[in-house]
Amino acid sequence: MKKLFTLIALLTCFMGAKAADWVEVYSIDYSNNTGFPFFVMGYVPEWIDGVMTDYGADYRYATQADLDGDGDAKWKDGESSVGTVTTQGGVEYQKVTGAGPYWHQYFIADGIPTQIGSRYKVKAMVKASEAVNVNVNMGWGWGQGQQAAGTASIGTEWAEVEWEYSEIGGASCNLVAQPGTFTGTIEWKSVVVYEWQKAHKPVTWQEWLTSDGQPVIVDGNPIPTYMGDAETPWPDASVRFDDQEKNYLICAWSKEKGRNMNEDGTGWDPFPSDIENVDGSNVFVCHGQVADTEGDASAWDNQFWIQSPKAWKSGDQVKIHFRYKASAPVSSTDTQIHYQNPSNYLIWHAIGNIAFTTEWQTFDGTMTIADDMAGGWSIAFNLNSVVKDAVTFYFDDLSWQSMKLDEGYFVAGANVSTGLDYDFDNAVEFVYDPEPDCLVAVVGSGGKSEWVNQVMISTVRGNDAAFKSATLKPVGEITNDPDNWLQYTPASLAKLTLPGSGEWKIYLDPSYESMAFEMLQGEEWHPTEIIPNPTEVVINALERDDLADSQNQDGSITINEEEGGTGQTWDNQFWIVANRTLAVGEETIVQFKYKAGIPAKSSTQCHADPGSYLHWAAIGDVNFTEEWQDFETRFTIPSETQGNMKSIAFNLSEIRSANDYHIKDVVWKLADGTQSLIDQTGSNNFYVKLLGGNPEVYQDPEGITSVDADNNIPTVTYNLAGQRVSKDYKGIVVTKGKKHIAK
Repeated sequence: MKKLFTLIALLTCFMGAKAADWVEVYSIDYSNNTGFPFFVMGYVPEWIDGVMTDYGADYRYATQADLDGDGDAKWKDGESSVGTVTTQGGVEYQKVTGAGPYWHQYFIADGIPTQIGSRYKVKAMVKASEAVNVNVNMGWGWGQGQQAAGTASIGTEWAEVEWEYSEIGGASCNLVAQPGTFTGTIEWKSVVVYEWQKAHKPVTWQEWLTSDGQPVIVDGNPIPTYMGDAETPWPDASVRFDDQEKNYLICAWSKEKGRNMNEDGTGWDPFPSDIENVDGSNVFVCHGQVADTEGDASAWDNQFWIQSPKAWKSGDQVKIHFRYKASAPVSSTDTQIHYQNPSNYLIWHAIGNIAFTTEWQTFDGTMTIADDMAGGWSIAFNLNSVVKDAVTFYFDDLSWQSMKLDEGYFVAGANVSTGLDYDFDNAVEFVYDPEPDCLVAVVGSGGKSEWVNQVMISTVRGNDAAFKSATLKPVGEITNDPDNWLQYTPASLAKLTLPGSGEWKIYLDPSYESMAFEMLQGEEWHPTEIIPNPTEVVINALERDDLADSQNQDGSITINEEEGGTGQTWDNQFWIVANRTLAVGEETIVQFKYKAGIPAKSSTQCHADPGSYLHWAAIGDVNFTEEWQDFETRFTIPSETQGNMKSIAFNLSEIRSANDYHIKDVVWKLADGTQSLIDQTGSNNFYVKLLGGNPEVYQDPEGITSVDADNNIPTVTYNLAGQRVSKDYKGIVVTKGKKHIAK
């Protein structure tokens, strides 16, 4: 570790305090594997001479049990198996074809150590049978806003392909390639991930401290690295995992199936890990037993925990060091964050997946504690994520280090108009002012060149990633008014847009969790009058083709009234298109009136130009009824758009039936009211796509194919719940988007 700190110090001297460069943080060479090493999401790339090979959307993969079951993976009409594929962990999948193309995705990397708010570059050695652009998400979770989108442009010859991500919001990330319905072959040799790192002032690291910041005390003596090397026996090996007054004394916990039954007799509790002499020194040992619990629970039949002496809060930087090996190779063990009591689960991600060999390896990593990791105390190893056999696991030289940061309230400013960037090292500290009886700070002083129009307010200072992960965000619109107090909440990467460029005084009252803003000098922005665009857009959406077709002997096509067609929710679409590309984090307001011929839901997506998909979530679902409604939402441009967003797409085929959708009085503006993002007259900002067509600028309804046009799709009848019914159904029904009574 001393060499690492020396290297950083030298880099600072040569690069300067503000210099930055790409630094490798993760790599995977697929030739080191014999099968797919990651979690399977319905598709299993195959290994051919050390190359991870995606054979395309003509195939899907499922275990025999899933195929024979009742879930989504069960056999479909016309399908058959053309072979089997075995993952690195030994799970066998059938290679199924016959009902494709199947939309598919899969991991190409996992457990990438990342810093909140940082920028990353990926280099992949890859080729395809035909040129293709593949969406690749960098994700730190599975919810909305927890992925950043990138695109790998893959050619037909081996080449190193690059793409980038920014504003990452998690401390451990994966890469998921989404070839979708591409039926060609894609071959991957390797992936390397780089982080854009800026040298900044060095930080102090404190090791093995308790929750009050003091060293662990044993028998009256401070032991800052107590028990990490396993040479000293446990002072009390009978400490239970839920004995919160004592369990900080135990830095290594184990769970072995069949040992230490819990009180209700339904499972096994953790216990202080065994300490045994291995290779001439004492180490921590977990004697893993056969994992045979039914279902996913078998992954944690045997577990090991490295316990911290204190809880972590959002924004903390935590280093962990340990040595590890096993009695047999284990290609992957999942790691999780748990609370103070080992086995009390908090979140699924920690330091990534760890592969064990029979030789000692060393792990050194740094975690930035994200919001969903706050309150954690330990790292749990699920020792049976892959292997189910009895394997013994060994650990030694356990060490925690916590970053020593300035604590309080701090503000740093930037100016997106002039390019003035944040300087988190010199963030201004809030100080108490008795006259307003609150904390105050002034940012943007020093003349017009130092004016700011954006700030970040944090509870820590001393490290860029820690600062950005511990920020505060007000609820409501910021105004130039010291009497307009806004409640605030913790939020990572909260960049606060101010209503003007200048020198700003910020008031903070932690007791009421509120803040206010006052411009001392500068140029305030004032809202402009934005008139709703009065154009009434009428989209005569065509019936979605969800019905199977077959070719007759004479070559004609018969469409049968049963599932199996090619219909998609985006067969009919509508777009609101901005006049410019929108930056990540820009806050906007979307308003319009809307109705439809029959009730229907429309999902919305983020696109660049119409038809150029970026991200699955935009302004949420829009639920149309037969009466005019008013829609309004505050929409922040998500990080997944990578600064390429220009349009909001409405998927108008969520229901199968044809339908007419009406939208008018559209407003899309910046949240501060200073700019309309669309023209306030005309239809240049509205695009429409009908079944089988391409996105086109909206024209008068008479110029668009009617829902009654003959589009070679048979008439299908639905009830008011959107369910297809027979021609003999009695009651209110919908045919070609029109309601009538069937008698």
